[in-house]
Amino acid sequence: MRTVHALAAELDAGRLSASALVEESLSRISAPAFMVVDAEGARAQAALIDGLRKRGRAPSPFAGIPLGVKDLFDLAGEVTRAGSVVLNDAPAAVCDARAIARLKAQGFIVMGRTNMTEFAYSGLGLNPHHGTPLSPFDRAHARIAGGSSSGSAVAVAEGMVPVAIGTDTGGSCRVPAAWCGVVGYKPTHGRVPVQGVYPLAPSLDSVGPLAPSVACAAAVDAIMAEDWNGVIAPRDVAGLRLGRLSTLVLDALEPQVARSFEAVCAMLAKAGARIEDVAIPGLEDLRDMNAKGGISAAESYAHHGPLLAARGGEYDPRVRVRILAGERITVADHLALLARRAELIGVADARMGGFDALILPSVAILPPPLAAFADDAEYARLNWLALRNTFTGNFLNRCAISLPIPGDGPVGLMLMGLPGADAGLFGVAAAVERVLKLT
Repeated sequence: MRTVHALAAELDAGRLSASALVEESLSRISAPAFMVVDAEGARAQAALIDGLRKRGRAPSPFAGIPLGVKDLFDLAGEVTRAGSVVLNDAPAAVCDARAIARLKAQGFIVMGRTNMTEFAYSGLGLNPHHGTPLSPFDRAHARIAGGSSSGSAVAVAEGMVPVAIGTDTGGSCRVPAAWCGVVGYKPTHGRVPVQGVYPLAPSLDSVGPLAPSVACAAAVDAIMAEDWNGVIAPRDVAGLRLGRLSTLVLDALEPQVARSFEAVCAMLAKAGARIEDVAIPGLEDLRDMNAKGGISAAESYAHHGPLLAARGGEYDPRVRVRILAGERITVADHLALLARRAELIGVADARMGGFDALILPSVAILPPPLAAFADDAEYARLNWLALRNTFTGNFLNRCAISLPIPGDGPVGLMLMGLPGADAGLFGVAAAVERVLKLT
């Protein structure tokens, strides 16, 4: 996987053209990772950027780099289907989602729409309408890629595009990143605009990149957020104080995940990091707190209620069941959960004082084979295990990043920072990435 900075250098030196990059991307793109490919539009944009670069007028160093966009984002003149068939006859978007517009203004070329869980409501990435993207790991056993940004993760992992954009409400950038061996980032909620993004749970929805490296993710995040320059301040692992989150997230780890995580902790400690266990009292009740469906169910039902009444039979049945859970959540239930969430955020803020980041496994399990989901009860169990660790970051409003751990399977290392500490977290992640020899 080539980084966006390496590609920018090649473009600047004239050794590579936007047109060549687009043709290379088109030759690699395939379904079901991509749902829609805009070959004509991408070629036209590449020709325009090549002409601008020859005249010294490229809008940014990244102009001409192909980009995959999750099917949750509005693109002017196209229907946003959100991985569903229910919206096939919806009106076309009149303008691009704001985050995508910012990337296009810098010259990134949208190659098309990447696949996803219907309406982004699962951490598994299954899609009965448009096919289920598979992890590049152990293809012989058809292991899932994770969701909901499944197609974006596969597209980057398999070199279809250098970077792709996803969303993260409970882990939808970080789960597929971990299971496909790429970097996935969830910003502090509210930093990156969600205008023009089909909603799941507005109190939790975030927009983030999936990329080959921490530096790639930082550059793309900075363009979308427009609140920093994307240049990572140098940090060294020696002297970092890292809190190993011990509440809930280390329970029931798959053995390979546990071994990989402990090996990374030992590696970081040997490199000079100070690692201490950190508990967040109350976090152990996270599943019980959200037993009725939680914030996501309440807010998604508020949006989908009329559409479900009219066209519920066209939904993925498992997505429909999860959204319908919100019908049974009372106003009192919702307010109580929001109050409990605010309380836990305060506890987490206090417990993280003095730490550069919390560290934990991104996902408790390896990607299961597609065949494991024939049974609805097993689907629910595996979905919880897929999302449990990442959802802690959304519920506690942390910024969080998943890095691939080197080894013989797709295991992710997650780092979580305080709300608003995104630039600093990128610095910590880059230092950890160097120790892991990922770039």
